[in-house]
Amino acid sequence: MTLRVRKRPGGAVTTVGKRGVASVTSATGAVLDLSNAASAPGFNPVDLLYASLSACLALSTRIAASELRLFERFESVRVSVTGEKSEDEFSRIATISVRLEISGDLTSTEKAEIAERAERICTISNTLHDSPRIEIV
Repeated sequence: MTLRVRKRPGGAVTTVGKRGVASVTSATGAVLDLSNAASAPGFNPVDLLYASLSACLALSTRIAASELRLFERFESVRVSVTGEKSEDEFSRIATISVRLEISGDLTSTEKAEIAERAERICTISNTLHDSPRIEIV
């Protein structure tokens, strides 16, 4: 039996005109309009950063529960991500806070093992821990 790993196309393109909202298109063709007003509902770029980390950790938690043979007792996970902007001159996020709530018939030790494993699996958390080089061309 040969195991094949299919890679998902990655990347995104954002376009914005003189007026109107910006639109992000994923490499797979999904489209998301961005919100640029503080009071308007919708995602802005910082929300997307938090959403990426939240989603990655949630999916990685499910994988971790399976790898640790705890999947039968795992029910769900809720991952909340917030952050604080830096007060220095650069516009950046200084602190990101994650709350990972695992539900199921699991001990606190098992939940901690799942959470630790999930963080090691998550591409987004690994990337944020070790800032990538960004090349603008």
